[in-house]
Amino acid sequence: MNTPSSNSLINKEKKISPFRIFLLFSATVVFIIFLWTMGSFKEDPFITETLSIQGEALSGSKLFKINCVGCHGISAQGFVGPDLHEATQEMSDKKIINQVIRGLTPPMPSFEIEPQSMADLLAYMHTL
Repeated sequence: MNTPSSNSLINKEKKISPFRIFLLFSATVVFIIFLWTMGSFKEDPFITETLSIQGEALSGSKLFKINCVGCHGISAQGFVGPDLHEATQEMSDKKIINQVIRGLTPPMPSFEIEPQSMADLLAYMHTL
């Protein structure tokens, strides 16, 4: 009976071919791109509805004074929360809506708000 010695089994290296490495890398990249774009296909109905409504800055100003001045200051200059004067230039309306309704950055709370009210608040923020 002819059996290989244990030394020859240990020293035998299993190499991964460059083609397999390329395939694994390509599959990983495709999977990551798929996951990344998957979120783009799912539109939040609240955001879609809010963006379809024409907001009124005066109503938004009133909402801001009721809900936001405690953290952002009476003229949105910042206090506990950041200054909002350039928020609409730095963030898209979708991101602003997400921030308000989900409170993405602590200590920002999430707010339950009607689409018209959110559109009004956005309209006010665009006047800052």
